[in-house]
Amino acid sequence: MIDAADVAKLQEITNVELANRAPIVYPAQPPSEVLFKDITNGIYLGRTEFLNTPVYWNPQYLTNPHIVIVGISGSGKSYTIKSFLVRASFVWNANAIIIDWAGEYREWVSQVGGKVIKLGAGNYLNLLDLGQMKPYARIKQILETLRMLAGIGESEIEIRLLEKSLENVYTKAGFKLDSTDQYDALGRPLQPPTLKDVVKDLEEKRLTENLDLLTSQSIEALIYKLKQFTRPGDDFFSNPSTLSLDTLISSGLVDLDLSELPNETMRALGALTVIQFIKERMRLEDFRSLKGRIRLFVVIDEAWKISKDENSDIVMIVREGRKYGFSLIVASQNPTDIAEAIFSNSGTVLMLKIKFDNYLDYLQRSLKFSNFVRERIQTFGVGVGALNMSFYISGKYPNTAIVKIDGEQIERDYFIMLNVVGDPMGSVSISRDDFISKLRSYGMNISDAQEISMLFEKNNYRVDIVSLVVALMRKKISRRVLVEFLKELGLEDTTIAKAISKAQLELQGGDSVAEIRLG
Repeated sequence: MIDAADVAKLQEITNVELANRAPIVYPAQPPSEVLFKDITNGIYLGRTEFLNTPVYWNPQYLTNPHIVIVGISGSGKSYTIKSFLVRASFVWNANAIIIDWAGEYREWVSQVGGKVIKLGAGNYLNLLDLGQMKPYARIKQILETLRMLAGIGESEIEIRLLEKSLENVYTKAGFKLDSTDQYDALGRPLQPPTLKDVVKDLEEKRLTENLDLLTSQSIEALIYKLKQFTRPGDDFFSNPSTLSLDTLISSGLVDLDLSELPNETMRALGALTVIQFIKERMRLEDFRSLKGRIRLFVVIDEAWKISKDENSDIVMIVREGRKYGFSLIVASQNPTDIAEAIFSNSGTVLMLKIKFDNYLDYLQRSLKFSNFVRERIQTFGVGVGALNMSFYISGKYPNTAIVKIDGEQIERDYFIMLNVVGDPMGSVSISRDDFISKLRSYGMNISDAQEISMLFEKNNYRVDIVSLVVALMRKKISRRVLVEFLKELGLEDTTIAKAISKAQLELQGGDSVAEIRLG
């Protein structure tokens, strides 16, 4: 029984004291029955940060099976993808194809027994292959693809000329434009034409027809643009295909390595063409027997050129949702390089560490998460992320949880020590594969990238920033590229300036530090 003295004592307790005595309150998260529902048919991701709740990914209960992963270099994107694909293969016997821009996944895929296929190393992909489509439908895809990636068809007359030429070359090869019948009178498969046939058709039109000046100039411009894909040595998309679509989508884990293609446009063309063929193949098959499981995962990492355009087939696939029977996994350091329609229509978005306010503004506007989650995203360690899931049946609970990803294997991280330039961060880390991939993306050849990587291997995986900059300078890396590379690793401008200054003095044999400014 409480007496008068007890009441008086309670009244003396201040609000601050009450706050200090309050029980710990954890941020809201989806309920446990949602996070690990039907675990035998789900893919384990990890556990929530605060309540240690297991989290399983199960597309049966999501609006669609597509996934977006964003985060700075070294935050754990490729680590998460690799772990996820290994588990999906084990649980569902799912196939996966990685559209590998820089050869980042090549070594790992080989190590786990997958198949590596290099496009450009004697392997061709005919842009005019039909993939079991009617020629009319494929022509529309080709027109949109070349418009988006190569600036072909910027004028209405160019579009009409290219469309008519495509119709001509298919017809000459024996195809009916409105039919999927792809066999000749003897039952043999017809061989599709190529871009070289299109160029030849346009050249014949220019020489044999009486054209007005505008049409003649437009044909000249069109031929010039198309020849970037038909010149010897660059004709990866204008020869008969040596790649089998069946091999790509039904061989377990496949790495389609685009790193040997000469430029970003070629890599984007290869990636988008493969995705279009996969989409059309999935249209023709019945996946109801899969009962929510995924037959094929398609990973698209740092593919900004085909992820940003609102008319891209990637955006179309995400919008149309569940019916294709495969899951797109789109990953990027820069969320603004991914069309907003992809974020708003993806069933799952994993946000790893993100530093820049404009990126966070973009994500928060798209996904509507709380300011608490926003603040935590900026401080995440490697492999910690804010997981936003759009559930098929909504409830009165948040869709975002903070999750520590549990990987199948621990990637060896490289640590860049910043103490020599007085940076209070102390160090930054990046996985070995990511580090080599970044060097390759800035134009360094593989042998030089591996030589730089060996600095870490020989020094217990730790190299100070000045030694790293010296090694890069000795490889004739330009200052502009060097600054961009270090910024991409998450270093501040002042740290970069001090590191470059000290590295220059070391190369010159100096013994004092002169501050420099970044251009």
